[in-house]
Amino acid sequence: MHEKSVARLIAGLREKSFSSVELTRCYLDRIEALDGQYNSYISVDQNSALAAAEAADRQLAAGDASPLTGIPVAHKDIFCTAGMRTSCGSRMLDNFVPPYDATLIRRFNEQGAVILGKTNMDEFAMGSSNESSYYGAARNPWDTDRVPGGSSGGSAAAVAAGLAPAATGTDTGGSIRQPAAFCGITGLKPTYGRVSRLGMIAFASSLDQAGPMAHSAEDCALLLNAMAGQDPLDSTSSDQATEDYTARLGDSLEGLRIGLPKEYFGEGLEAATGERVDAALKQLEALGATLVEVSLPNSHLTIPTYYVIAPAEASTNLSRFDGVRYGHRCADPVDLHDLYTRTREEGFGDEVKRRILVGTYALSAGYYDAYYKKAQQVRRLIKQDFMACFEQADVLAGPTTPGPAFALGAKSDDPVSMYLEDVYTLAVNLAGLPGMSVPAGFVDDKPVGLQLIGRHFDEARLLNVAHQYQLATDWHLRQSPAMTGGAS
Repeated sequence: MHEKSVARLIAGLREKSFSSVELTRCYLDRIEALDGQYNSYISVDQNSALAAAEAADRQLAAGDASPLTGIPVAHKDIFCTAGMRTSCGSRMLDNFVPPYDATLIRRFNEQGAVILGKTNMDEFAMGSSNESSYYGAARNPWDTDRVPGGSSGGSAAAVAAGLAPAATGTDTGGSIRQPAAFCGITGLKPTYGRVSRLGMIAFASSLDQAGPMAHSAEDCALLLNAMAGQDPLDSTSSDQATEDYTARLGDSLEGLRIGLPKEYFGEGLEAATGERVDAALKQLEALGATLVEVSLPNSHLTIPTYYVIAPAEASTNLSRFDGVRYGHRCADPVDLHDLYTRTREEGFGDEVKRRILVGTYALSAGYYDAYYKKAQQVRRLIKQDFMACFEQADVLAGPTTPGPAFALGAKSDDPVSMYLEDVYTLAVNLAGLPGMSVPAGFVDDKPVGLQLIGRHFDEARLLNVAHQYQLATDWHLRQSPAMTGGAS
C-alpha cells in the first residue's frame, strides 16, 4: 500500500480494498521498522493515529467522507497540534504541547485525514540541510550519507522513504522546493497568504508559507484543496477565492509560454543538473509549450536581501522565547537577566543564534535604514522583475537547486556556502509568488528538480504544467531504496 499515490489510496478506501486502519497500520509499521535509518520523524502517536483511522472508517462506511478522509498525512513539526509535542526542531520547545491546533491541522482534521506524526526539520526552519535540528539530522532515502534538504527535510524524507504518502512543509526561502528536489518528490509553495499561518510557529512572517509535499502534482493538488482558503483569524491570509486545484490538471499545454530566466542558467549551475533541466524543458516544449528567454536583472541581490529581511524578522519573532511563559527554562536563575540569557543560550542552536544576531544588528538604531529599509526597497525591485517577466510568459522555469543533495557535514561549517543552495528559490518568497519543484531526473543516482514559478494565486496552472509533464515522464514514479523495505 505504501507505494500507492494519494489519489489511488483515496480510490482504494472507497472501493473497500483496504480500510483506513489497515492503511495507517501499514505506515506506522514502516515508521517503526525503518525510520531509525532516516530520522524523518520527531514525534509519532500510534494510538491517536489509529483512533483517527477508526473514526475515518466509520465516516467512509456512512458515506459521509471528504476526499482525504482516512488518508494518513505527516506534518512538519512547526504546526501546533493540540495534545502533541510541537518542537520546531529545537530544544527550546522540546517540552511544548500546544493547547490548540493550527488552522492547517484543523482543516486536515475536518477532512478526516489521519496524523501519522510530526516530522524532523531544521531548528525554527532555519537551514537548507536539516542538520540544525536538535533531534539530529534527517537522512536522504536515496543515499543516507547525504542530506534530504531543509528545512522541511523530514517531510521530504518521510514521503521519499514511503513512511507517509504525503506531508506538509513550510517554505520561507525554498524549504519545500529544495528538499523536494533533493528527495525526488513534488513540492508546492503556494502564493503568500494562500494557506493560513495561524498556529505555524513563525520564522520570518512576511516570507513563511505552508504547502504540500507528495509524489505527484495530482497529490499536491488534492492536499492544497484541503489547505487553501482565507482564515479570519490570520490577518496575512488572502481573501482571494480558492478553486478546485484538480479541475485543470488535464488542460493542454498547447500555446503555453514558459519563461527561462537567463540568470538561472549561468555560472553556479552544475553542468549535469543543467542538462537534466534542459531535457525537462524540451519535454514541455514537445507537449506544446513555447520557451521564451526572460531576465531577472536584480537576481544577484536576492541572497543579501533575503539574509537581511529573514533574520530581522526572526530576531523579532524569537524574542518570545524567554523561559517565562512556555518552552525551555534554565535551572535556578539568579535574576531575570540570567533567566533570559541562559535560557536562550541553552535552548537555541548555533544557526538560530547566528540569525538572531544578524537580524538584531540590522534592526538596531543607526543601521535600520542602511540594511533593513534598503533590503525592503530591493525586494520591491525583485518583485517588479518577476512582474515584467510575466508580461512575456505564463510560467517561469529553471533549476530548483544548483546540484543534487550534498553530503552530510559538507557545508555545516560554511554558512555562506549553505545559503547559496537556495539561490534559485529565495526570490520567489521575496515576491510572494507560488513555486514548485518537480522531479526531473538523476545525477549519479541522486534526484534533481525542475522549478516552476507562477503568477500570484496561479497554483492551478503550475499544477497543470507539472501534471502534464508527469504524464509524459516517470521520474516522479522512481522509488528510493527505502521504498522496498519493511512492511507493505
